[in-house]
Amino acid sequence: MKMTSGKIPIGSLLVLLVLLTITEGRSLRGLGMELRCRCIQTESRQIGRHIGMVEIIPANSHCEETEIIATLKRTGQEVCLDADAPWVKNVIERMISSRRH
Repeated sequence: MKMTSGKIPIGSLLVLLVLLTITEGRSLRGLGMELRCRCIQTESRQIGRHIGMVEIIPANSHCEETEIIATLKRTGQEVCLDADAPWVKNVIERMISSRRH
């Protein structure tokens, strides 16, 4: 590739822009900021006895829905829960009441 009079080849410029975009997205995620909803699908089946931890992410400017993410005991897999499912509401109520005591 021949460079003349200080011009940067367009292919190199595109690669640089892609790399900057990728690293910027990673740095925001590392700071705990999400730029979109984390939950694409939710689980409504009762899996309460398999849950090790529950994280509640309130609605914000990047996601209109409150997200409830459970981490499974055995595998550590994260599962998004259906906030409207009665059993999920019970789990949340128990979490809130246990924090009060």
